[in-house]
Amino acid sequence: MKRACAWVLALLTMAALWPASAARADNPIVQTIYTADPAPLVHDGRVYLYTGRDEDGSTWFTMKEWRVWSSTDMVNWTDHGSPLSLSTFSWAKSDAWAGQAVQRNGKFYWYVPTTNRATGRMAIGVAVADSPTGPFRDALGRPLVENGEIDPTVFIDDDGQAYLYWGNPHLWYVKLNADMTSYSGSPAQIPLTTAGFGTRTGDAARPTLFEEGPWVYKRNGLYYLVFAAKCCSEFIAYSTAPGPTGPWTYRGTIMPTQGSSFTNHPGIIDYQGGSYFFYHNGALPGGGGFTRSVAVEKFTYGSGGTIPTINMTTSGAPQVGTLNPYVRQEAETIAWESGVETEPASEGGMNVGWIENGDYIKVKGVGFGAGARTFTARVASAAAGGRIELRLDSVNGTLAGTCTAPGTGGWQTWTTVSCAVTGATGTRDLYLRFTGGSGYLFNVNWWQFS
Repeated sequence: MKRACAWVLALLTMAALWPASAARADNPIVQTIYTADPAPLVHDGRVYLYTGRDEDGSTWFTMKEWRVWSSTDMVNWTDHGSPLSLSTFSWAKSDAWAGQAVQRNGKFYWYVPTTNRATGRMAIGVAVADSPTGPFRDALGRPLVENGEIDPTVFIDDDGQAYLYWGNPHLWYVKLNADMTSYSGSPAQIPLTTAGFGTRTGDAARPTLFEEGPWVYKRNGLYYLVFAAKCCSEFIAYSTAPGPTGPWTYRGTIMPTQGSSFTNHPGIIDYQGGSYFFYHNGALPGGGGFTRSVAVEKFTYGSGGTIPTINMTTSGAPQVGTLNPYVRQEAETIAWESGVETEPASEGGMNVGWIENGDYIKVKGVGFGAGARTFTARVASAAAGGRIELRLDSVNGTLAGTCTAPGTGGWQTWTTVSCAVTGATGTRDLYLRFTGGSGYLFNVNWWQFS
């Protein structure tokens, strides 16, 4: 999303539209690129977030890859790049749209819709990986199922039976076999009744509110089907049932129509004792219906398992615990940023790059405890380098230290630098503020205090 002049203009636009504090808010949770269609997964005490990517300046759902992020505290999100793209599927032509990943049998299965090159129709593919961050590979070499409809969601019931649901304008399901890459029987339709999915007015062809983007899960013995309702603009609604295929009863609105995107897409998880609702909007500079951004809110279920009305905010979910600065932290672990982007690093993972004078990264709720004494970072620069200012609580807050990043002869030629730190005690928001000359200064791979 880096566009030197365009980014400055975008920041000015954002400042005009949002409160002054919004530039440091936690929503949208990714600011380096446009993201859409969130699908969270909890695994080994960490939340993995699978998204699509809207291309910059898009005037359609121009999407070529899927992305992965993760967090242990719901506010600082680590960028794991793109372990799955259209090129993963030899049969895919275009449209890397809304999917979902699940874990089973020690592997991770990512179900995604894309256009089949041979038929020109939307089909559901499945990719598999040994890690939640990939790399993913095409599990079949062909679509798993194809009927021209989109937006797969996957649910594994307590008895081990897995279900794949998808659809727009209809709602379909199949029972997946234990291998998660085949199914028994034929695709079946879930009846879209007004009792089950609410009443839409003014559209005889679609009498119910169901539009797309189903998300199915079970909680306390109750089955939930959350969905994008009544295009356009969409809102998020839900239905419940005593079983995985119904009969469904419409329960009402979760997130009313709002935000500057005419679509929305739900994802719901429980994590560390809290419940979280993921969605997308067009809140970033340049954002809109085709340049969307993922956000998250914390909520509490009501009596009988009802879901309350949830509105979009810029403050996002509260932090779970604190971030430990005394272990290596990836530079691409970010609560909020200004100006930077990420890219694959030659040393593995991702690094932060395209850094210019005045850019910064915010890391929220850093637990310094009794106090840090030194700061170490892994940096690279094909230019003259620059400085990392360690600021506390705001981008112009208390200066705790300054590290110099030298020129190293290449953007992926890495060296380690350290500097003294004073005053970094307690739990503070940390800002890595980058300063130097003109143009791109240096890249950062990771950092750590001691």
